[in-house]
Amino acid sequence: MATLIKQFKDTGIGDVAIVGGKNASLGEMCSKPGLANIPVPDGFAITAMAFADFLAINALHNPINEILQHLDRSTYSNLADIGSRLRLLLSHAVLPPALIEEIIAAYHALGNGHDIDVAVRSSATAEDLPQASFAGQHESFLNVRGKAPLLKAIKNCFASLFTDRAIKYREDNGFAHEKVLLSVGVQKMIRADKGCSGVAFTLEPESGFRNVIHISGVWGLGENIVQGAVTPDEFLVFKPSLVKEKYAIIQKRLGEKAKMMIYSSGDGRSVENIQTPVNLQQRFVLTDEEITKLAKWCMAIEQHYHRPMDIEWAKDGITGNLFILQARPETVQAKKNALQVKNYILLEKSAILTHGEAIGNGLAAGRARILQSPSDASKLEPGDILVTTITSPDWDPVMKKVAAIVTDKGGRTSHAAIVARELGLPAIVGCGNATGTITDGDFITVCCNEGKTGTVYRGSLAYKEQITDLSRISKPRITEVKLITADPDQAFRLSFYPNDGVGLMRLEFIIARTIKIHPMALVKFNEITDNDARLKIEALTAGYADKQQYFTEKLAGGIATMAAAFYPKDVIVRMSDFKTNEYANLIGGKAFEPTEENPMIGFRGASRYYHPLYREGFRLECEAVRKVRDDMGLTNVKLMIPFCRTPEEGSKVIEVMKNYGLAQGRNGLEIYMMAEIPSNVLLASRFAEIFDGFSIGSNDLTQLTLGIDRDSSVISGLFDERDEAATLMIEMLIRKAKDAGIKTGICGQAPSDYPQYAQMLAGLGIDSISFNPDALLKGIENVNYAEEQMMADG
Repeated sequence: MATLIKQFKDTGIGDVAIVGGKNASLGEMCSKPGLANIPVPDGFAITAMAFADFLAINALHNPINEILQHLDRSTYSNLADIGSRLRLLLSHAVLPPALIEEIIAAYHALGNGHDIDVAVRSSATAEDLPQASFAGQHESFLNVRGKAPLLKAIKNCFASLFTDRAIKYREDNGFAHEKVLLSVGVQKMIRADKGCSGVAFTLEPESGFRNVIHISGVWGLGENIVQGAVTPDEFLVFKPSLVKEKYAIIQKRLGEKAKMMIYSSGDGRSVENIQTPVNLQQRFVLTDEEITKLAKWCMAIEQHYHRPMDIEWAKDGITGNLFILQARPETVQAKKNALQVKNYILLEKSAILTHGEAIGNGLAAGRARILQSPSDASKLEPGDILVTTITSPDWDPVMKKVAAIVTDKGGRTSHAAIVARELGLPAIVGCGNATGTITDGDFITVCCNEGKTGTVYRGSLAYKEQITDLSRISKPRITEVKLITADPDQAFRLSFYPNDGVGLMRLEFIIARTIKIHPMALVKFNEITDNDARLKIEALTAGYADKQQYFTEKLAGGIATMAAAFYPKDVIVRMSDFKTNEYANLIGGKAFEPTEENPMIGFRGASRYYHPLYREGFRLECEAVRKVRDDMGLTNVKLMIPFCRTPEEGSKVIEVMKNYGLAQGRNGLEIYMMAEIPSNVLLASRFAEIFDGFSIGSNDLTQLTLGIDRDSSVISGLFDERDEAATLMIEMLIRKAKDAGIKTGICGQAPSDYPQYAQMLAGLGIDSISFNPDALLKGIENVNYAEEQMMADG
């Protein structure tokens, strides 16, 4: 006799053919000792054999095959009609009496004799495999209570084997329809309607970077994440810090979470969406302790399955307990070749129509089609760009026809984002106003190659595509090659390039683009008289009891992301080097900055750090770095002091940093000096007694050696890093550094532009050369050539 019901506790990952991928995974987590400490709601599965009996008893095989024979497999123009006929066929069939009896018995046992709330989820026998996820192809039903609603939900799950999207998915992925059977999982409902829920990936979903866990969450039931109806909170957890029991949350992003899905209030529906109260919108859905606990569970699940995982979680709002609801193999990044890099370069710019979260790093140009529902699919031509409010699994057949996707709502784990990754499409989600600012039928360009923020430009812009096989690139054998970076959103992608770490991380990008506020305006907020600045600061720091914490947490998050991406390689972080006019442009900045005629050689760099006008702002920078190194355990972060004019000034800054928790040498802390002033070269032996290494800033060193203002367009043609005086300065510094036994690197464009310049540096025995990302591969080529010439010359 066929097995009709199988308890989760009696099920394992080897039972995919019996209970489908989803239920097999749930059973694995319920039954395996290595996962025993991870709470999973109990339940049972209606087996694939029960579904096969259902088909046989109702004599459905021949009618199903006959209907499928009429499917238009070239254009799928009749897909909706075929799917509707198949679902109607199954909905009119009856559940076998023996199956009904076993279902009711198992349901009563699950509730200890009482009716309880359950989730009823489809689980196909070809589902949640490493090569195909089937995620969202079949139906699930939440908040089901009572025998009759349960039986109805189960039969609706059976019928969902033939949703339009599931039919098309099997066609696209080569699964024979008759070979895929459906199991149904019946699982205790967690009261996430009064709590929160979300998804987690055991890698970074955009780049495939393996050393982090990406968690996202919303208030209420998790369908709003899957449907992309809201922008969730997002958290990044660094696995090595988690293992060391350090503070491992390297990034937290507050989502707007505008809606929350809860149990229905009695109008006949199982769930409903309501507006999220403002106080909840402004709060993270999880505490740091909960994020850490969830991340540890995710890491244990990944280790058990030996592959990256896509995990659903929920928090019961009544008990306060966290649960894992599902775990399936991650199928998008797992199939990608991380050593093959595809870059898109936009060759022109135009008016910006909207911004949102970039999915992938691709680029596409085409005609915009604003659609309200999948039923409008006939308006789409191949190569069009889909613009809509949100998407759901019903959109899947439509999305396979387009060149890119743009949505008003959703986050990185929304349905549109998941499908875009799977299809390899560029997408921009959570724009807020895309359907209002983009005109139907106009040509647009969707650009996702500029970090986490994607941009929609007016018109069909010219671009070029570059594919690089990184496995064919060999790093130099003697000279280290490092990156010059500023944007943490690019960090994970850049980590796959051949490199020896980061030679220069500029903080100015994070301060200007993410923090936006002058640090002294946070230290002395009560002294600000500019009402507009006060309102902007209040809005940005909402949710922070201490406004200074806003600065340190945001800055620490950016530094930690970069340090995690390249861990355990060195990441040399240069403390802030804005000029006074640049600082003044930050929110609240004008009240705290002097006016200078020539800011390029004015109140900048080291001179600010101990001065009363900025010392407290520097304290916030130091606290952010201390948190990254000491609390998070990212001791691969080294520091660099820019524009240090005298050895006495260097000693003064070192002492200030010690007072602010950054003692040189403690916990392996190294502090470098940016060598960019002639005095740095002339007194290099004295500076070497204070700092642990030098990094040549060739632009400023050339400027100050030749007396050229780089900002002056009149004499900019005289600026040349290859000038004899400038290169003599570099030669002198490297020689003195070697005599003192400390390392020297250089950050500049010339080594990638000029092979002879790279050859000069390699010949002088420089320890490292840092390149901008777009110049790295050319720079490696030049350094390799220089080292080959050195060896040939003996």
